[in-house]
Amino acid sequence: MLDVILIGLSMGSILLLAALGLVIIYGAMGVVNMAHGEMIMVGAYAAVMAQIWLGLGLFAAIPIAFVVSGALGLLIERCVVRRLYGRLGDTLLATWGVAILIQQAVRLEGGLAFFGIHIEGLGPGLQNMPIPQMLQGAVMIGQTPINAYRAFIVASTLVLTFATWLLLYRTRIGMQVRAIIRNPRMAAACGIDVQRVNAWTFAFGAGLAGITGVLVAGFKTVSPDMGTALVVDSFLVVVSGGVGSLLGAIVTSIGLGEVTGVVAAFSNDILARAVVFGLVILLIIVRPQGLFSFKGR
Repeated sequence: MLDVILIGLSMGSILLLAALGLVIIYGAMGVVNMAHGEMIMVGAYAAVMAQIWLGLGLFAAIPIAFVVSGALGLLIERCVVRRLYGRLGDTLLATWGVAILIQQAVRLEGGLAFFGIHIEGLGPGLQNMPIPQMLQGAVMIGQTPINAYRAFIVASTLVLTFATWLLLYRTRIGMQVRAIIRNPRMAAACGIDVQRVNAWTFAFGAGLAGITGVLVAGFKTVSPDMGTALVVDSFLVVVSGGVGSLLGAIVTSIGLGEVTGVVAAFSNDILARAVVFGLVILLIIVRPQGLFSFKGR
């Protein structure tokens, strides 16, 4: 049973990492970023390219993926999202379009495929990211073997969640982000540069998504559409946990991950997904503002 719990915990950890950026972006900016899944995919491809072209392993790929995805997120915010604040439907459609463009850019290798030029690591095929030797196999907890890589995912999520908490609650920019989440107009009236804070918030959320992509690449093949399913699950976490609530994201992601792991272990993945969606629908009906929330949706 301990191994099932750890599987659920590792699934919840991936959900939490993917949702952390959305919690901040949606809470502070009111933006439904449908390209968030593509930030995860870009992070995974950044890890693959770093391994192929630079000979770097998974550990070195994590900061690279954070920078690459964060830079792409900053570009999207400044070129697209910044012009659509306060227009929820427009941001949804615009970021969905950006997601499609990013996917196709990876499939077509930045357009070079039209000229017969191939970039190793890109394209429509599947890619793999090798796991370091030290994370292969299992570690024993009592009489139960625990997958070492899943344990690494859980530990990484704990570190990154704590770092995000420190950023939000122990730094000046974090105080500004929380002020914008509560009331952006009042924050602007108090002298906070809302536009600048939003840009870096978007970039930070995209960077976290990039790290998620690296961790996912360790146990799942990398493909141009790998982030599509993850972004749906991430929005489930954001909606259930509450807008802008870090605590809500933590509780909800771990809870949904454990439910998925336990139900899948005793039945199948399809039933597990159905149970998760049913629980989220029930929660929305009973508590529309989410488990923990600064404000209603």
